[in-house]
Amino acid sequence: MRTRLARVPGSVIMQPTTQCLPMNCTYCYLPFRNMKHLMSVEVARAVAGSVNEWAAANPRFEVVWHGGEPLAAGREHLAALMAPFQDVKHSVQTNAALIDGAWCEFLLKHQVQVGVSIDGPEDMNTQRVTRAGRPGFRLIMRGVEHLHRHGIPFSAIAVVSTPDPDRASRFYDFFTDLGVTTLGVNVEEEEGVNLGAKDADSVRAAEFWTALADAWRANPVIRLREVDRVLNFAGAVLGSQVTNPTPASALWDPLPTVAHDGGVIMLSPELAGFDDSRFGDFTTGNVLRTGLEPLVVEAEARTPWITEFWNGVDACRATCPTFAFCGGAHAANRYFEHDGRFDGTRTRYCTTAKIALLEGVARHVREHRP
Repeated sequence: MRTRLARVPGSVIMQPTTQCLPMNCTYCYLPFRNMKHLMSVEVARAVAGSVNEWAAANPRFEVVWHGGEPLAAGREHLAALMAPFQDVKHSVQTNAALIDGAWCEFLLKHQVQVGVSIDGPEDMNTQRVTRAGRPGFRLIMRGVEHLHRHGIPFSAIAVVSTPDPDRASRFYDFFTDLGVTTLGVNVEEEEGVNLGAKDADSVRAAEFWTALADAWRANPVIRLREVDRVLNFAGAVLGSQVTNPTPASALWDPLPTVAHDGGVIMLSPELAGFDDSRFGDFTTGNVLRTGLEPLVVEAEARTPWITEFWNGVDACRATCPTFAFCGGAHAANRYFEHDGRFDGTRTRYCTTAKIALLEGVARHVREHRP
């Protein structure tokens, strides 16, 4: 069987805890966010055995601490989990509500890059609520103020449930005022335990991306991840360069996610914690029984659902005119939107976050060309 996965990843996602504190966002996909399952140091050591070798050859190798809320693991435990890793870049994606002066000192000491999850100004942030059901905006902003006070730069990821072009400019201006380095925008997805994602209007979604690109062009002081993706793709096409992942020979980054118990899921972190009658828990194996490197190298042979996923990717390649940009629907979106199958094609997320994005930014470019 011809492999489509690279034998060495560019990063590893680590789940130090399943718990999310103090937030309980209404659109969250995580199944065990109310439970404090902690990753053991033994799991971290098992992962580091492979990662340290990869990082020695790749100075940009990244260990991403994701959750749950990774800071809910506590400073002492998170430090113990980080200790086995050498010469890697650590990053953390956090809701920022737990960040205080002590956490800022920790982040600086361990040279951790920070990403904050916040959805825009207060009236756009209503789905980020605490466990008590109260708005979480002020808690998040308090954490952001600590980051500013300690001179810690940070990026942001925002979830947009209803892409609205009339709100795009104010949405963007909020993040420029917040001082983020990079903004990533995720349209709410139907996956995991979140079954309430709305069917967004694809026309309005494209208009939202146009308006967001317009706002960025008027004040391009931060990197807007989605606009960058489209402009880089367009530049590659115009420069007659190969656009990944168009070639059938292109290798995908396996993007291994290591769950708190050492189970490893390839390609799709959002599948962690779920079980399926055909595929079990979706894991390729466990680092406590098998090192991470053999799990990555043998991923396709060890993971039956990946074959079905490749069938879906090939179907997208054959039928979707935007495949060269999109690369095929994400695994978790396929699974949760297509009744537990990975070989479906277009998803709602494709429509609003990939196809509409390409159309919207292309419209922006046409309207502003000299």
